[in-house]
Amino acid sequence: MNDLRLEVSIDDQRLRLYRGAELEREYPVSTAAKGVGFTEGSYRTPTGRFVITQKIGDGEPSGTIFKSRKPIGLWQPGEAADKDLVLTRIIRISGLQPESANTFDRFIYFHGTNQEEKLGTPASCGCIRLSNADMIDLHDRIEPGMLVEILPPVRKRGKLIFFDCDSTLSTIEGIDELGRARGPETFRMVEHLTNQAMNGEVPIGEIFGRRMEIIQPDKDTAEVVAQLYLDTMVPGIAGVIATLKADGWTPVILSGGFAPLIRPLAEALGIAHVEAVPLHFHEDGSYAGYGEGYPTTRNGGKPEVIREWKDAMLPEVTVMVGDGISDLESKPEVDLFIGFGGVIARKAVEEGADAWLTNMSDFGSIKLPKTS
Repeated sequence: MNDLRLEVSIDDQRLRLYRGAELEREYPVSTAAKGVGFTEGSYRTPTGRFVITQKIGDGEPSGTIFKSRKPIGLWQPGEAADKDLVLTRIIRISGLQPESANTFDRFIYFHGTNQEEKLGTPASCGCIRLSNADMIDLHDRIEPGMLVEILPPVRKRGKLIFFDCDSTLSTIEGIDELGRARGPETFRMVEHLTNQAMNGEVPIGEIFGRRMEIIQPDKDTAEVVAQLYLDTMVPGIAGVIATLKADGWTPVILSGGFAPLIRPLAEALGIAHVEAVPLHFHEDGSYAGYGEGYPTTRNGGKPEVIREWKDAMLPEVTVMVGDGISDLESKPEVDLFIGFGGVIARKAVEEGADAWLTNMSDFGSIKLPKTS
């Protein structure tokens, strides 16, 4: 058994089982849709050297559903595959290098999947997915202690386009609407602070916490504002997103707004990835705080997130679309920055943008960067 080892190629989306230098088996896999990375909660696949530490599910029927590594039911082929189920068998790994030392605690597995049709393409939430038949075959061939290498990508792949949300995908500023729900005086204070930040007059980091101290939104209010995002979608944006996806672009919402408020809008637009500020509630729905360390709560945060995506995905081209100064900050990190003035036209953004839009129906007139 000591001469057996596993090798995962992110570029090829293949898992290879070697005996010495000889290839013994090869399986199509899916690694993370968001590329590679080591951060807790990033939904990215770690790379480097690992060791198999645990095998789970021996003897269970194919399609067994695992939750917290315990069998809880049986999935049948043909059932709805919108959820990322852990099926059939689990192989747990631990990282052997400092950057991957958290892999075991991140619950990065090899496991069977209910989305076998996506194998061969990056589609997971960080784990390495296999077909259920292949997972049984692999499970029977390996033992704890076997070495695993996950090779980082080296080939550029795909096209990334980031969209700000507030005043870009929707005509509202979510934080202002949370303030409006607390009464007209609160709304005026919050709106003033928001405009100062978006115009570049005051650093975002200075006003973000102040606005939340004033508002302290509860869950019911957040749900009302989440619906407002849907009700105030910028005209034409649904068609823009559909066209971009059909042309091979991966859209990402990159916002200083709050993730749970924005996700329903993202789902309506068919956008799988949302980079926005976490918002927390107590069990009774009262306000419990927000992700104070999240990058988009401060100036320079959006370029930071874009750099993470570029490192994780190695895209061929990258574009950003937004209306505010915090969006314009990302210009050095992208191949094209598109300023949007269809809701609020900010002079500094228009002057600094590579391209300028006031109507999403004109998006097709913009010459997007080409891949090689």
